Amino acid sequence: MTAPEFRYSDLLPIGADDTEYRLLTTEGVHTFEVNGRTFLQVEPEALRLLTAEAMHDISHYLRPAHLAQLRKIIDDPEASGNDRFVALDLLKNVNISAGGILPMCQDTGTAIVMGKKSEGVLTGVDDAEWISRGVFDAYTKLNLRYSQLAPMTMWDEKNTGSNLPAQIELYSTPGDPAHPAYKFLFMAKGGGSANKSFLYQETKAVLNPTRMLEFLDEKIRSLGTAACPPYHLAVVIGGTSAEFALKTAKYASAHYLDHLPTEGSLAAHGFRDLELEEEVFKLTQSFGIGAQFGGKYFCHDVRVVRLPRHGASCPVAIAVSCSADRQALAKITPEGVFLEQLEREPAHYLPEQTDSILGGDVVRIDLNRPMSEIRAELSKYPVKTRLSLSGPLVVARDIAHAKIKERLDAGEPMPQYLRDMAVYYAGPAKTPEGYASGSFGPTTAGRMDSYVDQFQAAGGSFVMLAKGNRSAQVTKACKEHGGFYLGSIGGPAARLALDCIKSVEVLEYPELGMEAVWKIEVEDFPAFIVVDDKGNDFFAETQKPIALRVRTRSAERV
Repeated sequence: MTAPEFRYSDLLPIGADDTEYRLLTTEGVHTFEVNGRTFLQVEPEALRLLTAEAMHDISHYLRPAHLAQLRKIIDDPEASGNDRFVALDLLKNVNISAGGILPMCQDTGTAIVMGKKSEGVLTGVDDAEWISRGVFDAYTKLNLRYSQLAPMTMWDEKNTGSNLPAQIELYSTPGDPAHPAYKFLFMAKGGGSANKSFLYQETKAVLNPTRMLEFLDEKIRSLGTAACPPYHLAVVIGGTSAEFALKTAKYASAHYLDHLPTEGSLAAHGFRDLELEEEVFKLTQSFGIGAQFGGKYFCHDVRVVRLPRHGASCPVAIAVSCSADRQALAKITPEGVFLEQLEREPAHYLPEQTDSILGGDVVRIDLNRPMSEIRAELSKYPVKTRLSLSGPLVVARDIAHAKIKERLDAGEPMPQYLRDMAVYYAGPAKTPEGYASGSFGPTTAGRMDSYVDQFQAAGGSFVMLAKGNRSAQVTKACKEHGGFYLGSIGGPAARLALDCIKSVEVLEYPELGMEAVWKIEVEDFPAFIVVDDKGNDFFAETQKPIALRVRTRSAERV
């Protein structure tokens, strides 16, 4: 038997870096020579500065390519009116967040930092600590939200009050001996987007074109809209381990792996399958889910990465980057500290005419009216109807709902505010000085599904407002009790805060911080009827797999 040939390749050979960077500083870096080798000395302060600046930028700015994709939706005659409405609102949102005060999303995320440090880079400190200092600076000084919970016991948690800890992963790489460099990927991953990362342990049976598309039809469709589409969708097939498949999917959704090879080899590196990417993209356009409320643009694009695998395992990982597409590359080289140049002046992506491109009627709902009249008005219109809400809303989400349930279970009545007002599932970011509100976008509705039947039976939560699809138990409860679920656009938290939210006050549980019960006054707040009082659910139809109409390469060869 012939001895095998030794072959080696990086599992993810990411190719050349064509990123446009901006120089932050030349301070804190210098080189020196030892035995003919060049070394790069990086001062800890450079790590802190770079991280703080990166977390600021990705909270307020987006990549030009992402903005161009939003504008493409508006210009596409095949896009639905709702597609264009969502895309336009997201463009308005980033134009507000680019002012550097209101972050683009109220869930300002978990800070994730991945670094690749070449052998010739020296810091002399625990790099993760100084990167964490930069995260701390950004979240405590900017109008960002603290989302990290420290486990005090197995069951009890406490907010850390700084958004630490960050997820920091640092790797040693050989690099160029003559030009040492420290390279980074910075991400801010909100809970809604992170919750749409999935791992499926499959077998070789899925490795054929027909079965793969059937599998992806079911799994991608089930992502729903809770993570704020249009998505950058990543599918990873294979992997040397389950966790590597998931991590690869996260990087691919951030377009970090765009320059992978496009075909495989016996060196067993990962590669992109461009043809399957196009097939899956067409599949997502056929769902009818669209950019949250029906249409074509469930996804901006798709990345499909094929990895080597153990013969007994076939992991398939799926991940998304949401409308808050928050990531940036960075590097520290002998020339200085550099951060990816994101778009700071996104106004030129907005169309000159805004109202005329949307089409369709908008129904105005006066929330100052009694709840019975609001429900009677909503009952006149079908699901997918676009609404404009004005008046008072009560704001409550996970912890507040749990506390109210405890009161109901103890025989106490439903709080009057949930009887009289529609409830908005949300939690605000910090309020900047001089503003009525901090960024204040919707929370994933599904987290409150288990409360709906009990709350409506007790006379409250008849009109609910949040983002994403809901379970059948919510549809059943709304039909039985005469309730409605209204979908808010996931993503434009800065625009909602600046244009729609006129006042904010605490009603109950002030000790819970952003998880308190709030009362807000809104004006022209955009929403859609998703679940009505007749048992109709817009998303129910989109969850049903369709007969696959995407031609596969195998079919073309027959």
